Amino acid sequence: MACLLWSCGKKKADDPMGDNGRTQRTENLLYHLKEISSKGYLFGQQDATLYGEGWADDSARSDIKTICGDMPSLVGFEIGGIETGDSLNIYSTPFNLIRKEIINQYDRAGVVTLSWQCKNPVRGGSINDIMEGGSKHEAFLGWLDKVADFMNSLETPYGVKVPVIFRPWQENGENRFWWEDSVCTKEQYLALWQMTQERMKENDVVNVLYAYSPLATEDASESHYTARYPGDELIDILGINYYCHAEEGDTTALATFTKTLDKNLRMLTKLGKKAGKPIAITETGYRSIKSDNWWTENLSKAIGKHPISYVMLWRNGHELANHYYVPFPGQRSTEDFVKFYNEPRTLFLHDINGMYLEKKESKSKE
Repeated sequence: MACLLWSCGKKKADDPMGDNGRTQRTENLLYHLKEISSKGYLFGQQDATLYGEGWADDSARSDIKTICGDMPSLVGFEIGGIETGDSLNIYSTPFNLIRKEIINQYDRAGVVTLSWQCKNPVRGGSINDIMEGGSKHEAFLGWLDKVADFMNSLETPYGVKVPVIFRPWQENGENRFWWEDSVCTKEQYLALWQMTQERMKENDVVNVLYAYSPLATEDASESHYTARYPGDELIDILGINYYCHAEEGDTTALATFTKTLDKNLRMLTKLGKKAGKPIAITETGYRSIKSDNWWTENLSKAIGKHPISYVMLWRNGHELANHYYVPFPGQRSTEDFVKFYNEPRTLFLHDINGMYLEKKESKSKE
């Protein structure tokens, strides 16, 4: 009888639509991503609540929380594998668990971003095969439909669609992906973006913001960044991917990372202002963090006063040796990470509120 009363008493929340074909909460998130950069930037990590160094499957936990007592304000998840109907993503995490953790992060008032390392639909063939008129076009549309189904399943028990930042077709310059410029022409890449968003609209996906995230370049070339840009009408957030690859003790490589990231953020700031869009570091990190003060002396200094909305660190892969990008108890950069956490411009979960509410200001550290 108690269950029946609970079921009867549960009311569906209001989830109104905004002016741009997305939910109002999704539009509000975009608004706050623009506004928050004047105060600071969200700090995020991939798979932060799914697992960490020596643990897994505890949504109330993260390595970040263990170190500083606070959760990341942004958590990223990977949906590669959803397109072929797999039950696990490419890191062997069940999609049911990912869905649960996305809703948990929303319930904490945090922000969610999704990456998609899509499998190759044309292995041994041409990318043209998935384009309109191609032999695998209909099959690929079916893949996009599965992505759309997942987006539409991100709904709270009260009927609210969880807004997410979606980051498909990212580039990292390592030729890992079948859509990178070494194998995919500009025309094909732009058609891929167009096809993706048209299919999401046809499937009534209304809770997604789109982030563009090519690799940062040494010369921070604006022309290189915009060469394959899908267009202001398709992109909501301008981002870059850039990792630190310094060997232990290589101060020159550490300095190069800081200098290069700073230059790219200067370029991105200019483009963001021109387009009226928030900017972000959509992927970064220093594997195994082989420096005592990387957080304050390299990452923080590179970001400086650049008006980014968020920075996303990569995952602490518990299944891999020395594959971590944020510290944990005993890791050499732990003390420096706490200093980084206490900087006024780094915004963790305790520092934000109202990201989905209309014109609600976020709190900042004082």
